[in-house]
Amino acid sequence: MRTVEDGGGIEDEEMVVPTAESGSRDSNASSSEECPFRLLRDAKASAESIVSEMLSFKRDGKPKSLLRELISQMLLQFLNLRQINRSILVEEERVRSETESAKVPLESTTLQLHNLMYEKSYYVKAIKACKELTTKYPDIELVSEEEFFRDAPEEVKGCVLSNHSAHDLMLKRLNFELSQRKKLCKLHEKLEQKKKTLSETIAKRKKFLSTLPSNFKPLKKASLPVQNQLGLEHTKKIKRHHSAELLPQPLYVIFSQLSAQKEAFGEAIDLEIIGNVKDAQALAHHQALKDNGISTCSELEDDEHDEDAQRPGKRPRRVQDRESLDQAGIFEVHPLQIVLHVYDNEVSELKSAKLITLKFEYILQLNIICVGTEESNNGPENDILCNLFPDDTGCELPHQSAKLVVGDSIMFIRDRTSRPYKWAQHLAGINFLPEVSPLLLMSRETQENSDAAKDEDVISGFLPNRQHIRVHTILQRIRSKRKTQLALS
Repeated sequence: MRTVEDGGGIEDEEMVVPTAESGSRDSNASSSEECPFRLLRDAKASAESIVSEMLSFKRDGKPKSLLRELISQMLLQFLNLRQINRSILVEEERVRSETESAKVPLESTTLQLHNLMYEKSYYVKAIKACKELTTKYPDIELVSEEEFFRDAPEEVKGCVLSNHSAHDLMLKRLNFELSQRKKLCKLHEKLEQKKKTLSETIAKRKKFLSTLPSNFKPLKKASLPVQNQLGLEHTKKIKRHHSAELLPQPLYVIFSQLSAQKEAFGEAIDLEIIGNVKDAQALAHHQALKDNGISTCSELEDDEHDEDAQRPGKRPRRVQDRESLDQAGIFEVHPLQIVLHVYDNEVSELKSAKLITLKFEYILQLNIICVGTEESNNGPENDILCNLFPDDTGCELPHQSAKLVVGDSIMFIRDRTSRPYKWAQHLAGINFLPEVSPLLLMSRETQENSDAAKDEDVISGFLPNRQHIRVHTILQRIRSKRKTQLALS
C-alpha cells in the first residue's frame, strides 16, 4: 500500500506485483471467457449462412427436399445457441459471486480511507485555526519596549508571569498598558464632568444673551430722542444697512455711493429706504432659488401657459387683456426704493434748508433705474431733473435692450412720476453703449458748422455730459436748478 499526500487529500494506490500464478490464472480466465463468446459468434455466423442459403433456394425455385436438410441444420444451430447461452449465464453467475466475495474487503478498505481523510481534514483545520488565531493584543497600541523599560514601575517589570521570555515581556507590557488606561479613564471621567459643567454654564449664558435683544429694545426706543437731539443716527443706520442688504444691485450701488459721499465729504443729504421688506425678502429668496436652478411653481405654470398659447389648436385670448398683463409684468418695480433728501449746503439747519426729495426705484424686467420728485406730477417740462444733462429728458428708454423688450408700446404716460434718466443709470453702475457714437455726432457738427465757436460749444456740452457719473456733479446740478427754480417762483 502506497500513500500520497497532495494538498487537501490522500490518495491510496495498491501496488499489484505480477507473478507467474496470477499470470496463468488471468490467461485461463480470459481463455475461458473468450471460448463461449467465440462459440456464440461462430454459431451466429453458421445460422446466418444457413438462412442465406434457404433464401437463395427459395429465390431460385429449387425443390423443397433440399430445404429440409437446411432446416434440420438450423435447428441444430438453435440448440447450439441455447447451450452457449446457458454456459454464458453460468459464467456470469460465477463472476458475480466472485465480485460479491471481493466487494467486502474493498468496502472495508474504502471505509478506512474515508476515516483517514476525515481525520486528516480535522487536523488540517486545527492547524489552520492555530495559525490564524487572533488575540486582542495585536490590535492594542502598546508602548514601545524602550518606553516600557523606562516608565514601567519595578513591581511590573520584576514579576515573572511566564517561562517564555517573549511571552513574559508581552504580558508585562499588557499589564502596564492596562494600568495606564485605567488612569486615563479616570481622567476622562473627570474631564467629561468638567465639560458637562461648562456646557451647562455656556447654555445659561447663551440663553441670557438671547434675551438681551428683547431687553435692549426698550432701551433703544428710550435712547432715540437723545440720539435725535445729539444728531446721532446709530439705530437708523443699522436699520438702513439691514434693509440695504435686500436692495437689488443697481439700487445698492446708488445707496453705497451716496452714503460714501455723505460720510467722506459731509454732503448735506439724507438717505432712507422705504417699501415692503417682506416682499423684498420673498423676492430675494425667489431669485436665489432661480440662480441655483430650482424652478418654482409660478414659473412652471407660466411655462404651461406659454405651451398652451403656442399650440395651433388653441384660440388666442383677447389681445387687450394679454397686453395689459404684459405691461404690468414688464413695468414691475422692486418693493424697496431709495429716498434721497437734498439740503442746501449753505444753510446750517438742515430741516429749514431742504431743497428737494428724490425717489429712486428699479424696474426688474427692463433693468433700469427711474428717478422722480414731488413736482414730477406737473409734467416733464416742469421737472428739474429733465435735461439735467444735455439730451437727457427721461422720456425714452436709456438703452437698446429695454427698447427691444418694450417694443412699440408707450413707455411713460403722463401720470408716471419717475423717469429713466441716463445719469441715474450710470450712477447705478448700469453701463451701456449709446445708439450713435458721440465722436460721430461731434464730427457731423463740425462739418456743418465751420465756426470754431460751434465746435467749442459741442465739446463743452459733451464734456459735462460725461461728468454725470460723478455723485458730486449730480448733487451740484440738482441744487443749482432747484435754487434757480425757487428764485424764479
